[in-house]
Amino acid sequence: MNFLYPFFWLLHTGLDIYKWIVIIAAVVSLLIAFRVLDTRNRLVWTIADFLYRITEPALRPIRRFMPDLGGIDISPVVLILLLQFSQMLLSAAYLWLVRAIA
Repeated sequence: MNFLYPFFWLLHTGLDIYKWIVIIAAVVSLLIAFRVLDTRNRLVWTIADFLYRITEPALRPIRRFMPDLGGIDISPVVLILLLQFSQMLLSAAYLWLVRAIA
């Protein structure tokens, strides 16, 4: 039973880290939109580009299905909810496997 725990822990932690990356990307995007951060600064541009490249593949399919809300992008919120749901499914699968093996 205990040999499965590290695998599920790693997946759960990876989803947790990705949730934080999505939150940070949304905050950085807002700060750039309100001109608090300047993308002409090389460090800011590098960080923003990295966050965009990491999160955009997951956000793009969600944006295709979301209705137009007049410039408001709630796709990060939807992605965070999906990641949270995935973590709950992962925990339930782990518990089911532990009970099935025992």
